[in-house]
Amino acid sequence: MKAAVISFPGSNCDFDMLYALQDFGVDAEIVSAKQNSLAEFDAIFLPGGFSYGDYLRTGAIARFSPIMSAVTQAANAGKLVVGICNGFQILTEAGLLPGQLLGNATTGFICDDIELSITNGQTAFTNSYESDEKIVIPVAHAEGNFFADEDTLNKLEENNQIVFRYVNNPNGSAHDIAGIMNEQGNVFGMMPHPERAVDEVLGNIDGQKFFKSMLSTILAKA
Repeated sequence: MKAAVISFPGSNCDFDMLYALQDFGVDAEIVSAKQNSLAEFDAIFLPGGFSYGDYLRTGAIARFSPIMSAVTQAANAGKLVVGICNGFQILTEAGLLPGQLLGNATTGFICDDIELSITNGQTAFTNSYESDEKIVIPVAHAEGNFFADEDTLNKLEENNQIVFRYVNNPNGSAHDIAGIMNEQGNVFGMMPHPERAVDEVLGNIDGQKFFKSMLSTILAKA
């Protein structure tokens, strides 16, 4: 598996993601947002941070980076595309995932360990977990409040596109949504940071199965 971790100006979780992937034997590398091709990669990761300073709206400027045309091509080709935190915001701005991330219901930056429930355990991102399994994953965001109109929310529910939910909703997200995927099941975004929960030294390995799930999915296609 060869993976690209996209680094936007203002990204600050790109190396966290790189090291997490490498821990699982993935051939991963940092790719600048100035590049315009991702043809050689099996999976694409958009990490957390504050792309372009989060001016205008979170992800609104990054959506127009040269690399995003290649990200869209990869998504349309069925490759795995993953956005974490700011990466999730960028994917919604680019129209690769539905909805929008708004300011937290209680104004302010949340930095905490949050309990999640595996809503759909039959995805490329959760197949190593048990359905309804509870895990703890760190969050760090000020604009993690997932919003969509009722028709979109109903569609997400009906198509089993909601992958993770908050057990105790920290930010006001509709339907307690913490992570969703597209209808095809290859584009995924979540606000919590699984790459920060993969090493025993950090006292939390609940994110390991997230990476194991993707790796097994790609290897099964090889």
